[in-house]
Amino acid sequence: MEKFTQLTGIAAPLPMMNVDTDMIIPKQFLKTIRREGLGRNLFDEMRYEDDGKENPDFVLNRPAYREAKILVSGENFGCGSSREHAPWALLDFGIRCVIAPSYADIFYNNCFKNGILPIVLPQEDVDKLMEDAERGANATVTVDLEKQEITGPDGGSIHFDIDPFRKHCLLNGLDDIGLTLERAATIDTFEAEAAQARPWV
Repeated sequence: MEKFTQLTGIAAPLPMMNVDTDMIIPKQFLKTIRREGLGRNLFDEMRYEDDGKENPDFVLNRPAYREAKILVSGENFGCGSSREHAPWALLDFGIRCVIAPSYADIFYNNCFKNGILPIVLPQEDVDKLMEDAERGANATVTVDLEKQEITGPDGGSIHFDIDPFRKHCLLNGLDDIGLTLERAATIDTFEAEAAQARPWV
């Protein structure tokens, strides 16, 4: 998993509450177990018209936000079914940080397991960042995980809280497999001792 230390990029505004996982990546795109390629169908039903053409009014189709790395949205982001394809699609598009007042628990946990930083902030701070994000190409925001700080385009900063263990995992690029491999030497020692004590197993 790619490490998350500091991220600077365009923040895209999505001022909607209850953005569910079917909106993030509709069910017809869940047939794959590959993480690549899902970005093209991120927010598919909002990004594309019935004839397959892009909806020019959707935020990620606007020129200023096509390379967005941060998404600012409303309460209860990621609600709905527990599909891990939702963070996969965000990540494949290029979004590595979501900022919202609250999240659905399963989506929130899945973000950390896939290298996305979901930041929880009070509504007034989200509103300020939403205003910043409306600036389009001038909506450059920096997220510093080590300092737990978001710096807006005007230089103002907002502190955010994060669980220390999850922070450690993101800073070091550790998913569940990576965490296990951190203890590889201990595992090898255990297996060698077990083989010696019970050679018949």
